[in-house]
Amino acid sequence: QLQASGGGLVQAGGSLRLSCAASGRTFSSYAMTWFRQTPGKEREFVAAISWSASNTYYADSVKGRFTISRDNAKNTVYLQMNSLRPEDTAVYYCAAGTVVTTTFTAYAYWGQGTLVTVSS
Repeated sequence: QLQASGGGLVQAGGSLRLSCAASGRTFSSYAMTWFRQTPGKEREFVAAISWSASNTYYADSVKGRFTISRDNAKNTVYLQMNSLRPEDTAVYYCAAGTVVTTTFTAYAYWGQGTLVTVSS
């Protein structure tokens, strides 16, 4: 089970840190990914990190502003979001998979989502 948290309301230019905590099983051998979704749109890839944290991947729209990290001892993955923009407003989901892919249908394990709202 994955539990996402840390969302909220922030002004443009501000920062938030999302967390995704795993329970019930260990995800230390899984790639972890963040997606986001707005009403009427498909889930969009945001960032991913390999199981060892040796590789990270970002969507062009967040590169240089967001940082994904993980703490396998705590079974938790983080998404530090800086310089937030109104277009970052979405429900953010974490997911675990055996490989890193930007295709959301490939992921078997999902958190419940946390809402991020960025006001202009």
